[in-house]
Amino acid sequence: MVALTGTTTANAANENHGQLSSADYRFAVNAFRANNSEVELGQLAVQKATDPGVKQFAQRMIDDHTKANQQLQQILSQKSVTIPTPTSSSEERESDKLQKLSGADFDKAYIEHMVKDHKKDVKEFQKASEKTADADLKGFASSTLPTLQDHLKMAEDLEQTVKAEKKQS
Repeated sequence: MVALTGTTTANAANENHGQLSSADYRFAVNAFRANNSEVELGQLAVQKATDPGVKQFAQRMIDDHTKANQQLQQILSQKSVTIPTPTSSSEERESDKLQKLSGADFDKAYIEHMVKDHKKDVKEFQKASEKTADADLKGFASSTLPTLQDHLKMAEDLEQTVKAEKKQS
């Protein structure tokens, strides 16, 4: 549990919307969890990837998504919001799947997941940058969006590279 500020009760799934609307809170929770997932999978990829480009990309995921979550946490703290920390079951399944892979198979699966994930993230952040009611959260979404778009482009480029390498092996 990341206790940002404010009190919560054990019921209501340890949620505290603070000063955010339900929709803004949902975006914040999803963004927070997505950032954590990118960091965790990035750490795994730094250890397991064989392609130097994949390792470099994974380190960038760790750095950028850690920074994004620090910015998000600062906003949420100011708004007395508490985010429940358990990862979603789909994030856990993806991590488990990647743990079992190695070599070119790992590289390919990791990058494919990054492409899929960043397509979804770009869509969510585009929507949030237009429709989020909270000005600080809207600013966070707008300022983070170009980085996510950059990540998507990098992942798509790497996807072509690792697919070509897998065919050769």
